[in-house]
Amino acid sequence: MPLTGIKEEIHYEIEKLVKEFQLSYIDAVLYYCERNGLDEEYVGSILTENPSLRSKIEIEAEELNFLQKIDRLPI
Repeated sequence: MPLTGIKEEIHYEIEKLVKEFQLSYIDAVLYYCERNGLDEEYVGSILTENPSLRSKIEIEAEELNFLQKIDRLPI
């Protein structure tokens, strides 16, 4: 499978876990890594390439005070 296909599969699987099991994005990433025997840093580097997922994870991290909150424009 080409690397692009792997990235798309990981993105799809993370979104699927969030919807199916009502996990947070952070928990879904950790669960996916554990279930597939993948390093969290490896999967994290792949997820940072997807602006949508990256944004969702950053927002969760801010809400959990893992990251400093930044001002965002209301959508």
